[in-house]
Amino acid sequence: MLFIWKETAKYMKKTTFLIVGKHAVIEALKNPNRKIERVFVTEDAQKKLNRENQSLNLLKKVHVFYKSRKELDNLCGKDEISHQGLIAEVEHLDEITLKEFVYNNNKKRINFIALEDVTDPRNIGSIIRSAVSFGIDGLIVKERSFPSKSKLLYRSASGGIEHMKIFKVSNINTALKYLKTKDFWVSAFDVSASKNFVEHDWNGRNVLLFGSEGDGLKEKTLMHSDFRFKININKNIESLNIANTVSIVSHHITQVKK
Repeated sequence: MLFIWKETAKYMKKTTFLIVGKHAVIEALKNPNRKIERVFVTEDAQKKLNRENQSLNLLKKVHVFYKSRKELDNLCGKDEISHQGLIAEVEHLDEITLKEFVYNNNKKRINFIALEDVTDPRNIGSIIRSAVSFGIDGLIVKERSFPSKSKLLYRSASGGIEHMKIFKVSNINTALKYLKTKDFWVSAFDVSASKNFVEHDWNGRNVLLFGSEGDGLKEKTLMHSDFRFKININKNIESLNIANTVSIVSHHITQVKK
């Protein structure tokens, strides 16, 4: 009976949600692993989409519904996001666990970003966008606080979420302890740290650990770090936005020669 239930569950329809914005929707349409139920589009946006992607014919196998800009505004609801004439109803991507990814990956050089108590969907979306841009291998987040259906998240990620492995874990500290057994070095970014991160050798396997803008990393989480770093900035500025910080660090460490 258990086997039958598992096989049945495998084919059960997933819940859907809306994603908003030109780049978010286009990258979802390009992703063969993303199930798209419907696309809501204005006539002007549809013409522009076809003109800019003539060789792809992105809307060929999709249920398309033409809407006015006002109707799309209503679909965005209270979020008041700029939809750019495109909204899609999608299912979540199939996920791989952190342990599965690490077990099946024998690369000597892997870089993960881990976020503790970073919950603002705009910031997380921007972090994903930067992580994809600079070749980060995966993002580790706490499942309970990750806004996985947020329109703001998808809009801010600008399509990047289609290209990023996102590992949702129940406990960040447990994930860090596991990764340390798999030859990962955990580097915490903390404003009170004394060492500039550019002075470090970033070869090998790394977890870049960041906390919330307000409270930073918890002391219990910091205990699992091997290193603590800061970014040297103008003393007239107290700190950087979390998304900007992650972008700077991601760019630097992925440029380090192997």
